[in-house]
Amino acid sequence: MSNSSQTNNEILDGRIIAHLGKALIVEDSAGNTARCYKRSQLEKPAVGDKVHWIQIDDDAGRVESILPRQSLLSRPAKNGKIRPVAANLDQVVVIIAVKPRIDALLLDQYLVVCEHQDLTPLIVLNKCDLLDEKSNQKTQLLIDDYTKLGYTVIKTSALQNDGLTPLIEKLQHKVSILVGQSGVGKSSIINALLPDLSIQTKTLSTASGLGKHTTTSTSLYKLPGGGDIMDSPGVNIFGLVNISEHGLADGYREIKQYANQCKYANCLHIKEPHCEVKAQLEKGNISDGRYQRYLKLREKLSY
Repeated sequence: MSNSSQTNNEILDGRIIAHLGKALIVEDSAGNTARCYKRSQLEKPAVGDKVHWIQIDDDAGRVESILPRQSLLSRPAKNGKIRPVAANLDQVVVIIAVKPRIDALLLDQYLVVCEHQDLTPLIVLNKCDLLDEKSNQKTQLLIDDYTKLGYTVIKTSALQNDGLTPLIEKLQHKVSILVGQSGVGKSSIINALLPDLSIQTKTLSTASGLGKHTTTSTSLYKLPGGGDIMDSPGVNIFGLVNISEHGLADGYREIKQYANQCKYANCLHIKEPHCEVKAQLEKGNISDGRYQRYLKLREKLSY
């Protein structure tokens, strides 16, 4: 372990800050790091997991147990399995951009997961410098659907260094993960938020023993003003893991708002009679775009 010579079998507290190859980088309360592997029978760990571990030698150890998680984001893996990605988050920062295009279905999927996990979502509209009059009007109509539901939307241009101050304020003293489809400028935002990114990356690479930081691994970085952000390159989608049909409906705030007024308790708001959600949709109190995306996510859920 860096800056330590302790090599006994004392149980230590730590937190996983990176998962690089088979190596887990564990940080202790003093900020020292160790390259660890997990006990063979242990469940799959995630970055952000709080763990008990023991030190094997000066800079290596073994994770003995994973402490109870406050939250867990997972993604689909091969052979129908689920792979944990990030644990013990406070909020999910969903980055969207007008170019290449705003994937509203993916945005809704992120938001459903947040509602299901009781995580705070934060929507960041990046590349605002690319908005022209026509695209700005169309984008604003979409954004209005979310702000009316109580979601916070921050407009930024990472390349122009615009809008970053309110984003930094929202990230302070919280553990956040940045997610978004390819091309939305996630890397530009991370570089703007972390002026010492290369130093932190080098520290993780050195600790891993790989000599090079892989670009497809989740890592946790410390923000200068306090707080942590996780970056998960190559992971632009989290599956609707363990979410039922009714759980999906509850993940839409406007559907949840009116669902208890439906005649039937098991109403799924599709073709059932006396459905208050459909009634509010017809009155214009529920966004048709959001409702259509709810139906599409239902198809994905059954698939």
